Amino acid sequence: MRRRIGILAAAATGIVALLAPPAQALGHDDPLAGKARFYVEPTTNAGRQADVWAAAGRDADAAHMRALSKVSQAIWFTGGTPAEVRTAVRRTMAGAAKQHAVPVLVAYYVPGRDCSQYSAGGAPTEAAYRAWIDAFAKGIGGGRAVVIVEPDGLALLSSEPWCNEGGGGTTGTPEDPARVDERFREINHAISVLQRLPRTGVYVDSGHSDWQQLNDYDAGYGEPRAQLGMASRLLKGGIAKADGFALNVSNYRSTDELASYGTRLSKCLRFRQETGATSCSDTDLAATPDDPRRLAHFVLDTSRNGQGPWTPPADEYSDPQVWCNPPGRGLGARPSTRTGDPLVDAFLWIKRPGESDGQCTRGTAGPEDPEYGVVDPAAGAWWPEYALGLSQRAVPPLR
Repeated sequence: MRRRIGILAAAATGIVALLAPPAQALGHDDPLAGKARFYVEPTTNAGRQADVWAAAGRDADAAHMRALSKVSQAIWFTGGTPAEVRTAVRRTMAGAAKQHAVPVLVAYYVPGRDCSQYSAGGAPTEAAYRAWIDAFAKGIGGGRAVVIVEPDGLALLSSEPWCNEGGGGTTGTPEDPARVDERFREINHAISVLQRLPRTGVYVDSGHSDWQQLNDYDAGYGEPRAQLGMASRLLKGGIAKADGFALNVSNYRSTDELASYGTRLSKCLRFRQETGATSCSDTDLAATPDDPRRLAHFVLDTSRNGQGPWTPPADEYSDPQVWCNPPGRGLGARPSTRTGDPLVDAFLWIKRPGESDGQCTRGTAGPEDPEYGVVDPAAGAWWPEYALGLSQRAVPPLR
């Protein structure tokens, strides 16, 4: 999945929404209430790797993988027919019920996913996506679950100018804004369907603290239309119907930085819905009360942010791809609802540590990643040595 700064060319008009407090005010129970226990899959890549390394005499490395395999991680659903995804989700729900635990599920099938980059794919049409989401929800049924709706779905849209030229910072011609409207309809549909479930918390992905700006802006590409900031994207995407938003999925930003950004974003949403304003200044944010009962809540992906983001060597790469398998990173805070911040409902491991971000070349001719001297595994593929490094540098320590 491509987690980077993106540019959106689309109109930001008529955005007014009412933000509701989470859970009960939305008509369902809160699966994160109290000391929620999160589901741990019985069989994982890390567990299998531990067996392989133990047999090879790599006892210390095997111990790291064994410890990693015992930490709750989100289960991603990325394709299949409606019947297949319903069955797969139902199977996960049954496993979680046996543990009396809450599973974290990721719906990742929106059409045009990842701007045709490393994690390209998604449903072929809007109608197919609606049917898939409807089946996804049926698989959850009345069980307790947390769903992360469409990583990158709002932060990375098909109309980003660089997207239409294949990425790398180039500036192409944005697609028809109707495609952007379609994406907002798709995200709205997913939130609406999932929110009706009686015990499911719904958090829509919102990028991270070093990506989209809060307010709409002129991207400088000569486009006549405003570029939507993250607040506008959330309001158009249906945040008013969700339990909150998710930050840092598949990225490495620090927890403190994310909490600060998330609070600003939450206040901006509240200010705009109360006043009808189309932007929010620092003065507006300072004047918005810190009232967790009236502000949108959020969850943070802490799976790989223990060391914070990577600072690449100066002037070495034309595109360092700081989001893509950066060296020297570590696991972060364990999944928990005890976050110490009333707006942060949970720390979650949404991205599965050890799965590659893609085949990074950092602006070089490739195909090797110059930071490792090898061709990185494809996006989503298991990379044992990267997983080991994350574990060895975990903050706090994994073992």
